[in-house]
Amino acid sequence: MLAKLTDQFEAASATYAETYGMVRDPDWFVLKLQEEMGELTQAWNRKTGRGRKKGRSDEDLSRDLADETADLLGHVLLFARTNGLDLAAAIERKWLFRPDEG
Repeated sequence: MLAKLTDQFEAASATYAETYGMVRDPDWFVLKLQEEMGELTQAWNRKTGRGRKKGRSDEDLSRDLADETADLLGHVLLFARTNGLDLAAAIERKWLFRPDEG
C-alpha cells in the first residue's frame, strides 16, 4: 500500500516539478514538509476559529483541512522515498503493526 501510494505521489510531484521548472533536491523535500505543515496549521487555525475564515464556509474549511493533510502525507512519503527510509519497518517498530502492502 505505501509503495503504490508513494509511486503515485512521486509521479504527480515529478510532473508538477517539470511543469514549473523546479529542482527537487534533498533540501526541497524537507522544505516542502515544513511548508505543508504550515499550510495545515493555517487550515486548522481557520477551522477552529483561531484564524480568519476569509469568507470560507465550514464545508470549505473542512475541505481545506483535508487537502492540506493530503499534501503533508504526500510530502512525508516523498521525503521518505528520497532518503531511502523504510516507513513500513518504522511503523512496525514505532506503532507495533505492519502496514498492509496489498
